[in-house]
Amino acid sequence: MFHGSIVALLTPFKNGKVDEAAFQSFVDWQVREGTHGLVPCGTTGESPTLSHDEHRRVVELCIEAAGGRVPVIAGTGSNSTEEAIALTRHARAAGAAAALVVTPYYNKPTQEGLYQHFKAIHDAAGLPIIIYNIPGRSVVDMSVATMARLAELPNIVGVKDATADLARPLRTRVEIGPEFCQLSGEDATAIAFNAQGGVGCISVSANVAPGLCAAMQDAWRSGDLKTCFALRDRLMPLHHAMFVETSPGPVKYAASLLGKCTDEVRLPLVPVSDATRQTVREAMVTVGLLS
Repeated sequence: MFHGSIVALLTPFKNGKVDEAAFQSFVDWQVREGTHGLVPCGTTGESPTLSHDEHRRVVELCIEAAGGRVPVIAGTGSNSTEEAIALTRHARAAGAAAALVVTPYYNKPTQEGLYQHFKAIHDAAGLPIIIYNIPGRSVVDMSVATMARLAELPNIVGVKDATADLARPLRTRVEIGPEFCQLSGEDATAIAFNAQGGVGCISVSANVAPGLCAAMQDAWRSGDLKTCFALRDRLMPLHHAMFVETSPGPVKYAASLLGKCTDEVRLPLVPVSDATRQTVREAMVTVGLLS
């Protein structure tokens, strides 16, 4: 269903507001560079600090700019089930291909609570759902058993796995089957994840290296391992630099160096430090994104 390099889109800001023109230009550039899919309003898009109106507008802008050229997987998660249902219903009405729904943060639901949360969204929204399992941000970790239970529902179609546990995709594949769409949430181990049963990556680095990330995934799918591994190695300094401070601070600064947007973030995030700026710039030069 979904595969390859799927970018976790940043949300450009200018003077405190969403820079709509910069965002749509950025989306168009991503598609022209070969990105296989788009995720607006995820963690990288600073969804926790978007108002509901902004969230809906960003999804609509992304779908409009994509123009059906690649699928849009709208971030619609919340720690409130009713809010997640409302956002997912909106994504469906706007024309999204699927929704990316994060495990509820702060509430710390049990495995049964996780199941009932996702089932309620599934039953109410009528849109394919990719579970976003990221214990480092949400504190809770969906078990493979709970995911297998959810996968029995027709519109629970896959997972974005940001556990950094490379045994997890193989266990999931064995438990659920190869038709369940497994996407990595960790750039640095994206190809290793594919080798364990994955089919792509929802990527932060693709914000600034869309062509290279897409080419790496294309090479994997075609069996050109020499090219794939060369690109994997080339991109590693960038992957590291994108997380030397809390994301999306570093990737926004990197995008600003390419002239794609400002490096403005919203509180409680702050612009990255001078040391991080140097690390990011050096990585981009090493990878070949800057001279």
